[in-house]
Amino acid sequence: MTSPPRADRVEAAEDLAARLDRPMGFLGVLFLFVILGQLLVTEPGWTRILSVAGWGFWAVFVAEFLLRASLAGFGAHFWRRNWWQVIFLLVPFLRFIRALQAVRALRVARVARVGGIVSAGVRGSRSAGRLLSSRIGWLAAVTVVVIIASSQLLYAFESQTDYTTALFEAALTTVTGTGITTDDLVSRVLRLILAVYSVAVFATLAGSLGAFFLRGDNAAGSE
Repeated sequence: MTSPPRADRVEAAEDLAARLDRPMGFLGVLFLFVILGQLLVTEPGWTRILSVAGWGFWAVFVAEFLLRASLAGFGAHFWRRNWWQVIFLLVPFLRFIRALQAVRALRVARVARVGGIVSAGVRGSRSAGRLLSSRIGWLAAVTVVVIIASSQLLYAFESQTDYTTALFEAALTTVTGTGITTDDLVSRVLRLILAVYSVAVFATLAGSLGAFFLRGDNAAGSE
């Protein structure tokens, strides 16, 4: 029995990804809040619950990825398109490296936490695109994800020791381009990134509104 042609296998993997878009997108959004909970919760019972939940989500993401890779025959085309997902799926293993490297425990722990935040943020942004078809709705959802992820980074790097302040400043900077009051390296980098993002959001909103009114004028002119 011969195996299916490579093109058919890649198409089958893409079809599976399309069918799983919404459920995986929903899990991606939940994963973002699980990471937020792990960052804020200190009570041992909840810490264990959120840790188990986080690993459970990660196992689902790995299983979905491996299933798609298997359908695609683990071909080079699949890896070229999805190599970045492999990086984010490997980030949780930094926790095991942390346990093995006591001398650099703090540094590796921070890398692991930041990697988890970035991974959750990227997955949450992709999830918003999967769940929402409206450009404005998608942009609003991505903006919320960016605010949450940025505030987590400020808090994780101790640029802000109070999470509500970190959340407020991240939200203000994401919307206006300014608002982060601390001046360490992480704060400066985030301030630059969020300022660029705020300009991109403004340009997208302006373009969408312009296209909306242009369609209205064209419709009125055709009557």
